[in-house]
Amino acid sequence: MIKAFSLEGRAALVTGSSQGIGFAMADGLHEAGARVVCHGLNERPADFPAWASYVACDLSADDAPAMLVQRAFEAEPGLDTLLCNAGSFFDVGFLEMTRERWNKTVQLNMASAFFTAQAFARRLVAEKRGGCILITSSTNGFQAEADSAAYDASKGALVMLTKSLAVSLADHGIRVNGVAPGLIKTPLTAGLVHSSDTAMVEHYEKKILLRRLGTPDDVAGAAVFLCSDAARYITGETIIIDGGLTTGQIGRK
Repeated sequence: MIKAFSLEGRAALVTGSSQGIGFAMADGLHEAGARVVCHGLNERPADFPAWASYVACDLSADDAPAMLVQRAFEAEPGLDTLLCNAGSFFDVGFLEMTRERWNKTVQLNMASAFFTAQAFARRLVAEKRGGCILITSSTNGFQAEADSAAYDASKGALVMLTKSLAVSLADHGIRVNGVAPGLIKTPLTAGLVHSSDTAMVEHYEKKILLRRLGTPDDVAGAAVFLCSDAARYITGETIIIDGGLTTGQIGRK
């Protein structure tokens, strides 16, 4: 049964994988035996691992998702796995939020995932092949955070998008699941993690049942599982990966 976790012979595209959680998931897929196409906003870093193909583009552009998928299939014609991980945070306080920031959030965090998944699924359906899609949302898709209205809304939409795509693609043999990371040490959370306000970090560590902030590698294992045959009977689910942050109501003293 343990062989069901292997990704030997598989090929995956991971968006937003030049760093952070995306890179950790790409690396995890590689370690499990998959060939991997990584993606970033900027050109391939000089020290990026040789095991990965790499495509650079701004996924917030309307034509970028289809272009990215096309280039990924050119690099790996046998692609059968897609991880929609690209996203970022552009919020200010709700009363100060602008249409420009709202649109930027929705375009990158939600629309790019939708249209990347669509382009990928169209290719698999045309070739009559099954596969799987993994969507990165967040605990912000389940619980709100101050000054994060647009981000929260986009991540909540991804949780439902995961379910909706699972319904739409089941008859084509394409599973769709998600991961919802909590407070993970990434470039996006660097301001908190490296803050001089140690009381804030201590507050979260008391709230998290496992008593520590997460690392990108903590997300990678769940991603490998959901993309593997070990999860062949799972679709439409989002696994929360937060060390128990959203489980306890009050936390420790």
